[in-house]
Amino acid sequence: MAEEYDKGVPMALAPQMGAIDATVESIRYRAQLIARNQKLDSGVAATGIAGFAAGFIFSLLIVVVIPVAFGL
Repeated sequence: MAEEYDKGVPMALAPQMGAIDATVESIRYRAQLIARNQKLDSGVAATGIAGFAAGFIFSLLIVVVIPVAFGL
């Protein structure tokens, strides 16, 4: 009777990782996009006032100082 059930040790099936890998890659991609956007926002916020001041001074130089200096 023992011979009828002599099939060996049952083996577990390999897990189907395709869907899990795709989800992990999607999450990783989104996290990288969020991190890149956060870095850009932080950089703009940190240099925004200095950039605005530099642009304002440059525009005054171009519009007011150079025409007055050269008599245009």
